[in-house]
Amino acid sequence: MVNFVLDGKNFRSGSCEPGLYIVSTPIGNLSDISIRALKTLAGSDIIACEDTRNSGKLLKHFAIDTPMISYHEHNADRAGPKLVSILQGNGSVTLVSDAGTPLISDPGYRLVAKARQENIPVIPVPGASAPLAGLVASGLQTDSFLFAGFLPSRKVARQKRLAELKDIPATLILFESPNRLQASIADMISIFGGERNGAICRELTKLHEEILDGSLLELAAAYESRNIRGEIVIVIGAPEKQDIIDIDNLLRELLETMTVSRAAAEAAKLTGKTKRELYQRSLQMNEKPNG
Repeated sequence: MVNFVLDGKNFRSGSCEPGLYIVSTPIGNLSDISIRALKTLAGSDIIACEDTRNSGKLLKHFAIDTPMISYHEHNADRAGPKLVSILQGNGSVTLVSDAGTPLISDPGYRLVAKARQENIPVIPVPGASAPLAGLVASGLQTDSFLFAGFLPSRKVARQKRLAELKDIPATLILFESPNRLQASIADMISIFGGERNGAICRELTKLHEEILDGSLLELAAAYESRNIRGEIVIVIGAPEKQDIIDIDNLLRELLETMTVSRAAAEAAKLTGKTKRELYQRSLQMNEKPNG
């Protein structure tokens, strides 16, 4: 039996079954840890950490003494085979990141891919996730979203990446550092337009948590003269459908093979506008002389 401590109480748990456990850890508030995560951390043979110093603080808080090994972007080629060897020997390995859900902007996917290739069980232990926490608190559309990680640090590369993301019909979720936030918002205004809605989520679940929403122009003004710190999630609303599609050109193409009524109905599905509005527009276009 293995032990951990929660709220001053001692708990006992059994050892984990063989396999690779992907365990989410708090992104700020230690109370967000799950009982299942604690049992897994305490019951596994070894914990693979992005930074053993950060994870060590978490384990110490809950009185967990499971051995740790460093596993991160710069040593994945060396540490990965060691972990696979433990797994192949019917051992249990828990993978954690510094905070939140592993594999989100870290190299853990390589270890998971190798484990699956070797038919080793991979068991997710879900929990805190900064991108999802920011998304659900932003007030922006949640039925379709894209997590795009960190933007490039250099202006030209950042603007190129934003141009690639501009017309994706989904809410965008990005990470950014405090010292680049203002420059990134300025580039977003340049590429997306200042009226596009967004939210800046800073220090999520921590003492100084802050979530500001509004247009990109409003957000730029809010942070213009502030010296901020902490981890940041940027959430950007999906572009308006009529901004993506040239409605007249769409109607012309549809009218080549459809009746006015059917073309209006199809265009309504694609643009979000009403069928009646598009029907009237189609009639007007049909009345115009050719050439």
